Amino acid sequence: MSPPSDAGRPEIPEALARLDQLTRRLRRECPWDREQDARSIVPHTVEEAYELADAAHRGDDAKLLDELGDVLFQVHFLSMLLEERGAGDLARVAEHVTQKLIRRHPHVFGEVEANTAGAVLANWDQIKRTEPGREPGVFGEVPDNLPAPLYARKLQRRAAATGFDFPGVEQPLQSVADELEELKAAGTTEERFHELGDVLFAAVNVARKLHVDPELALRAASDRFRGRVDAGIDLAASEGRNWNDLGPEDQLAYYVRARLRSATDAG
Repeated sequence: MSPPSDAGRPEIPEALARLDQLTRRLRRECPWDREQDARSIVPHTVEEAYELADAAHRGDDAKLLDELGDVLFQVHFLSMLLEERGAGDLARVAEHVTQKLIRRHPHVFGEVEANTAGAVLANWDQIKRTEPGREPGVFGEVPDNLPAPLYARKLQRRAAATGFDFPGVEQPLQSVADELEELKAAGTTEERFHELGDVLFAAVNVARKLHVDPELALRAASDRFRGRVDAGIDLAASEGRNWNDLGPEDQLAYYVRARLRSATDAG
């Protein structure tokens, strides 16, 4: 699929104008919308972002269209709250991100050479560090309320931007094996807590090197586990057995059968 052309599409600003009018009316006339502020809305924004990520991961375009709309409404609403405080509006939000994207893509809008995705990311991180108002330090402005896998990945990316990184994935993979050995040797609850954290951190680093989102990968693995357990429960029921009455070995046997069946169906 080719990238979109530079030609304008009048239906886009028209649709955005209708959404803007609707959002303003909700703010005036809906009791729930009138009560909201940025802090009360942001949890919904985060929830919608996760639903959007799930739709993208599943490759469900109809769901993606729906979830993009929900996120777009969140952006409109939060921008309107800025406007009410005299701190900005949707136009300023759009112009701010436009200028930021131009500034961070000098290989497109300037004379800088960047022929690989890795070079683009390296330029991006370097440009960010020079922008005014940025919190200083390698880890400046890394939110500490990110989900743990994304927090770890962001810290790793920031460190890598300074050159503190392994050249390939082989050493990060070895680090996972080394950390697992240390976890096996841990003797106290505190040591196991520490070593398990190191295992997870090392696994996130492997995900980063493989360009895999660790949050989505873990969610996908969790969904597979959930589906296989449900299928095992159904298999047991089809043979007149109640899952909750089974011992661990019988439960595992049904789980393995469900896993094999799902692998055969996928093949």
